[in-house]
Amino acid sequence: MDLLRKAVDFYIRHQTILGYSTVSLLTAASERIFSSVVFKCPCNSGNLLYGASFILVPAFILLLFGYMMNTRTWRLLTGKCSQEKHLQCSPRGTCTCFCQLLVPMTAKASVAPLTWIAVALLGANFYECAASGSSLMGLYFCKDSGTDCKAQLLKMPCGVELPENITSKRLTLQSQSQLIGWFLIASIMTVALISTCFSHCFSPVSYLQLKFWKIYSKKEHKVFQTKAKEHATELAERNINCFFEATDPAPFHTPSNEDWQKISFLYTFDSQEQYYSMIHKYVNTNRGNNTKFKEEGQDIAVLAFVDEDQT
Repeated sequence: MDLLRKAVDFYIRHQTILGYSTVSLLTAASERIFSSVVFKCPCNSGNLLYGASFILVPAFILLLFGYMMNTRTWRLLTGKCSQEKHLQCSPRGTCTCFCQLLVPMTAKASVAPLTWIAVALLGANFYECAASGSSLMGLYFCKDSGTDCKAQLLKMPCGVELPENITSKRLTLQSQSQLIGWFLIASIMTVALISTCFSHCFSPVSYLQLKFWKIYSKKEHKVFQTKAKEHATELAERNINCFFEATDPAPFHTPSNEDWQKISFLYTFDSQEQYYSMIHKYVNTNRGNNTKFKEEGQDIAVLAFVDEDQT
């Protein structure tokens, strides 16, 4: 039991890192499967399109999937196109809010696609196929060769027996791909480190308070899920019982549409009033009826976890 508790504690402390690591490992494994089983370079004039598609299209799909899995995407978009919200909110304000959130959302959604591209470049199969069909590579490798050089270059990824000079060019393409892959990985790590340093540097709270805030956010979400299930179960049981027993329903309080809307706003930090979530702010401002509830602070990137699902 002690070992299990330690494992759970370790997971909770390093949940974000473990999550990104798991996504990266699954993406890398998927790329290896695609490279060895699915990918078959045509070795003709379609090399460039085919090879580039296997590098970029899966990465684009993973990027879209990352946006779909980001809670902030749906918190930002849900209800924004309704007629009531359209009359209340100015297009300029909505656009500004979206632009402020787009950068951190894109950074998180880019973990899987960048992993795919980096692993694909290190493997070199996709790049070799695409580069062999590129006119620029054809000019570079075949500028001092005969007319058959370009045709032989197209067949290079298929592993057919080729002249020694073409074989050396294949090694050159593989080296290029791997160098680009390592450069991409180094660039990603550098940008990630710099952005993390900046986010912590501009944090509005101290290190220990930030840790406490993250613990509170997880606990609040857990309690909310439990209470929501209990409340929904009681309401469902009351309605079903009234339906089958043909009785009038007993009074049962549920939050109004306005209450749900208030706690669904994106969190903004206010240094004057310390609230750890929109529910915390709602409770401490007379159910959101106080004028302080409508006061908005500054969106801070390091506090993005407040709006995200904590699992």
